Amino acid sequence: MGVEEELLVVDHQGRSVPLGPEALEVAAQRGEGETAEEHDRADASDGDEESAAHLMPELKAQQLELGTPVCRTLTEVESQLRFWRGRADAAAAAVGGRVAALATSPVPVAPVPTVGQRYDRMLGAFGLTAEEMLTCGCHVHVSIEDDEEGVAVLNRIRVWLPVLTALSANSPFWQGADTGYASYRSQAWHRWPSAGPNELFTDAADYHRLIDAVLATETVLDSGMVYFDARLSEKWPTVEVRTADVVLRVEDAVTLAGLVRGLVETAAREARDGTPPPAVRAEVLRVAAWRAGRSGLTGDLVDPRTGTPAPAAEVLGALLDHVRPALSDAGDEQRVADGLEALLRRGTGADLQRRVHRETGGDLGAVVRAAVAVTTGHPEGTARATHRRTR
Repeated sequence: MGVEEELLVVDHQGRSVPLGPEALEVAAQRGEGETAEEHDRADASDGDEESAAHLMPELKAQQLELGTPVCRTLTEVESQLRFWRGRADAAAAAVGGRVAALATSPVPVAPVPTVGQRYDRMLGAFGLTAEEMLTCGCHVHVSIEDDEEGVAVLNRIRVWLPVLTALSANSPFWQGADTGYASYRSQAWHRWPSAGPNELFTDAADYHRLIDAVLATETVLDSGMVYFDARLSEKWPTVEVRTADVVLRVEDAVTLAGLVRGLVETAAREARDGTPPPAVRAEVLRVAAWRAGRSGLTGDLVDPRTGTPAPAAEVLGALLDHVRPALSDAGDEQRVADGLEALLRRGTGADLQRRVHRETGGDLGAVVRAAVAVTTGHPEGTARATHRRTR
């Protein structure tokens, strides 16, 4: 498995600043990153070589993206995420910034596009949607045998993906206002025409026919813009799950990765055993995803077993039970169970952001500074001290 995280680049006042390209130049000189031009060329390549960890550009100059190498244990995932978050922060610091694992900017921001041919085409094609889109997600890749197994997995994990949105919720603020959502990123993201859940596929050929049909509309630029909630990766032999906000704490990202791998393995086993996928319509999944983004773990979620509301703790327990045999076989059961218990006890990144906002009298800059501290491995208690120092 592997994890990709998108991070905001911010200054000491908490503002998102367009220093991503400059930070990537520093990283490239250190052999740790690529420029927008190199990224354009990589997008156009076949991607046959094994993935290597590095830092990459994103749609906006206020962002950096990191990708881990292939990991086989959750301990490796944790180590790689801490290492590459540190590398991203060091590159940003070299040009006067820091990085924050925030899925949206709490402080009002005017997004600045990254210079690059593909990004220019996106801005020209999608107008205000592309201009305003400054969101950071977390994508988890899990290996599969082939496309047939991958499609069987996609059919069976789709009902659980809204739960991943809820437990990763980390974007309550947008342009200086509390949106009322735990994951406003998930709302903004669905403005892309190809984003969201899809129906069941009969086989891999059916999946690829859908991709061809989407491309035939000449609406999205290329297959990289087929933004399904989960999809087959074009570059790697993986299923890529894309519904999560970038999470604030590394330990929560590890929990997310463990759950995704557990879901993929459970689905593959069900397919081999002949267990049919849940026959839930995409429209219902879209409603479940909206509800997950609205409340995170503070309200009811749609229970995939019944299609009706249930307390978040109960739904997380159902998810854990669903993947428990796969987690146990991978040696992940206790770690993921403890991670879910911690999320329920202390809340998500959205809960932390709102708590800092409340405790600092509405200081959105303090929210960002607290996020920087957590992203880079410092105690959460530094938030209030940072607020006092900068008043």
